[in-house]
Amino acid sequence: QVQLEESGGGLVQPGGSLTLSCVSSTRTFGSASMAWFRQVPGKEREFVAAISWNGDSRWYDDSAKGRFTISRDNTKKMLYLQMKSLKPEDTGIYYCAANPQPLRVATTTDGWGQGTQVTVSS
Repeated sequence: QVQLEESGGGLVQPGGSLTLSCVSSTRTFGSASMAWFRQVPGKEREFVAAISWNGDSRWYDDSAKGRFTISRDNTKKMLYLQMKSLKPEDTGIYYCAANPQPLRVATTTDGWGQGTQVTVSS
């Protein structure tokens, strides 16, 4: 059964902003890292950003540094990705992952969302 669900995607012009949300019902939320990944048809899944269990540490792919901000609210069991200055190459389906191991690869997780589409185009 689905334990995570993303929302907030859509069509936006280059330079615009979007905030993605992910609600989780996994038992490890609040005690494990969370991450966002992106996938484009025909390409491998790409790491975007991750956050430690308590939010004290954050990691970003070079493509996201300075433009994206990952955050979490453990009380609400929510994960967020704030995106600004969006570029066409940010286009893809964004997935949230619970407890990805290894962090930037997610060979295993405690769960995946079904994804939300982000399209950056003029």
